[in-house]
Amino acid sequence: MNEIVFLNGAYVEREKAGISPDDRGFIFADGIYEVTKFYHGKPFRMADHLERLKRSLKEIDIEYEHVSELEAISLTLLEKNNLLNIHAGVYWQISRGAHPRVHHFPCDIKPTLYAFAFPLPSAEEKLRKGIKVIVQEDIRWKRCDIKSVSLLPNTMLYNEAVKKGAGESILVRDGYVTEATHSGLFTVKNGVLITRPLSNLILPSITRKVVLEICAENQFLVEEKLFTEAELKEMDEVFICGTGSEILPVVEVDDVRIGNVEPGPVTRKIQQLFFEAVKKW
Repeated sequence: MNEIVFLNGAYVEREKAGISPDDRGFIFADGIYEVTKFYHGKPFRMADHLERLKRSLKEIDIEYEHVSELEAISLTLLEKNNLLNIHAGVYWQISRGAHPRVHHFPCDIKPTLYAFAFPLPSAEEKLRKGIKVIVQEDIRWKRCDIKSVSLLPNTMLYNEAVKKGAGESILVRDGYVTEATHSGLFTVKNGVLITRPLSNLILPSITRKVVLEICAENQFLVEEKLFTEAELKEMDEVFICGTGSEILPVVEVDDVRIGNVEPGPVTRKIQQLFFEAVKKW
């Protein structure tokens, strides 16, 4: 069966979908995106993803009036691609639209919406065993709070991890850990969960928000504070989190073993509570 995508109001075969070469998403990476996970056709934290999408649109001054339609579009894509009965993701991308190339934001321009659905199974072996990561300098721009399609720095950093046989790159800016290339980051020291405070330098991760809610509901101690690369490597436990990552343990950082080189008890408990939350949602 040919894959069906959504482009500017129509469901079409992927091979027949096309955008203008003057689309500013193509020319300038002038756009934003979101990925929402559906567990057997049921979206997880859809409202949060839509709110973050609207925030990103506002931050780069794109006016898009049809955000409320994205959930229905997503479900239709899942149905048309026979993905309702598995774990799947839906990607939404909104660019400013097509316009002759200018360096300012043009007026009277219609945004481009592109969306597609894809299988997004849980990485069961990695969730069970954990992954190794490397540490790299954070070379991204200073508005990482915007979920921008301008991901070349992220992909360069992640590609370096792939080349070295690692599962992610954890990033450091001005001496302090920020996050991973496409995941949020938590550490554990003496039973206390530690994560960097929200700012323009990290994405307001939906899964990070879920973890903090889990911690509040279950009396886990949490500190939102800065920490260095050296401190990272001395943590008892480390895990990354995200829509695709879910709650993914880190057992090795730059060949330095974390804890007992297996997912720790706090990480395991957070994993358990996260998947319980998914089932209840």
